[in-house]
Amino acid sequence: MLPLGGCLLTDKPEPGLDISQAYDRASKDPAVAEAALPPLDWWRAFRSRELTELIEEAREANLDIAAAVARIVQADAQARIVGSALLPVVDLNGSATRSHAAETNSRSVSATLNASYEIDFWGKNRSALRAAEQFAVASRFDREVVGLTTMVATANAYFQVLAAQDRLQVARDNIASASRVLNLIQQRLNAGTASALDTAQQESLLATQRATVPLLEQILTQNRNALALLIARSPESVRIRGGSLRGITYPRVTPGLPSELLTQRPDIREAEAQLAAANANVENARAQMLPSIVITGEGGYQSAVLKTLLRPESALYNISAGLTQPIFDGLRLQGNLDLQKGRQDELLQIYRRSVISGFVDVENALDGIRQTALRERLQRDVVVASQRAFDLSEQRLNQGTIDQVTLQQTQQTLFQAQDLLAVARLAHVQAIVSLYQALGGGWLPRPPEAKNAR
Repeated sequence: MLPLGGCLLTDKPEPGLDISQAYDRASKDPAVAEAALPPLDWWRAFRSRELTELIEEAREANLDIAAAVARIVQADAQARIVGSALLPVVDLNGSATRSHAAETNSRSVSATLNASYEIDFWGKNRSALRAAEQFAVASRFDREVVGLTTMVATANAYFQVLAAQDRLQVARDNIASASRVLNLIQQRLNAGTASALDTAQQESLLATQRATVPLLEQILTQNRNALALLIARSPESVRIRGGSLRGITYPRVTPGLPSELLTQRPDIREAEAQLAAANANVENARAQMLPSIVITGEGGYQSAVLKTLLRPESALYNISAGLTQPIFDGLRLQGNLDLQKGRQDELLQIYRRSVISGFVDVENALDGIRQTALRERLQRDVVVASQRAFDLSEQRLNQGTIDQVTLQQTQQTLFQAQDLLAVARLAHVQAIVSLYQALGGGWLPRPPEAKNAR
């Protein structure tokens, strides 16, 4: 019967995943890939002390992480509750009674120890414990997912602050340039070499540029408040110095091998643990349909007089064994088995999707880094050309050899080019953060034997 039971209780589906040997967008040089794997403290690679301080504070104080830790405590406690079925239950009972009826008095004093134990012949309780333990493992990977999401959100919010400050500086510089040009036009108007229309057009351009400031200040405030929430502090108590994205170092990151992603991404590991828990639950549901054997025992002392309670003649004991085989339960056990098998299949598909999603995220992040780096480089060329055109336009304005339309076009082009450059820098640095997130955060260094084997 035991080999047959083992066959009945084994049903673990295979994921059936096809894992490629390398990423399409990754470096093909193993030495380069090895040198640029993400470190555990990946956020330090941006060389920003303030960012490091914010992320480390978020790791300690973030409320979502604290809630995830509380879920770990609950899962561990649940595993202990489920595991208690593998141990005997022992109770100590003591009683004293006295009764009077029809001129008859009786008394009784007893102290007994009761124990019961279910023989886990089919592994029902062991599989339930295994499911609870795997759920506790999944809760730990969930905490890693929450932690990584928090760190990524902190980095992105901080970079949004820097980008907003850059864009505000661009807007203020262009407002100053537009004001300077307006003063020149007004001087020409007073000298009779410019018209009131020229002045009105420049005033309109200046007002348009000033109108961009409130929106940028709102973005700056919102991201500062987002950082306050991430580090669990009130907004008024948070002071962000910020600075400029130009001071941020762009770290080089490579993804390693696709097969390594399965052991690095916490969401994949969480889905894997949940699938293992579902496998154990299916085993438990099958075992519930098989006979259960329970052994009970009782031993102690019973006497009519307290002083003779512990004498040998007052001793009593009772041992029994019982077997229970479900016959008809309204298909409750079969329904539970079908439920667990359906849940198992659902989690298998979720696991497959997590793996494929991980590969897609890495490929998208690698392509995002490449495209945003190219976009930033090309946008920097646009700014250089636009700055040169505006400088020449301003010189010709002083010389009186340029029309107002051309001057305003060069001003608008320069402002837009500088603003788009700040946006391109933000997109580039966020693409790098996305790659860190796609890789599951930082990786432990490989042992020497693994490097040699590779």
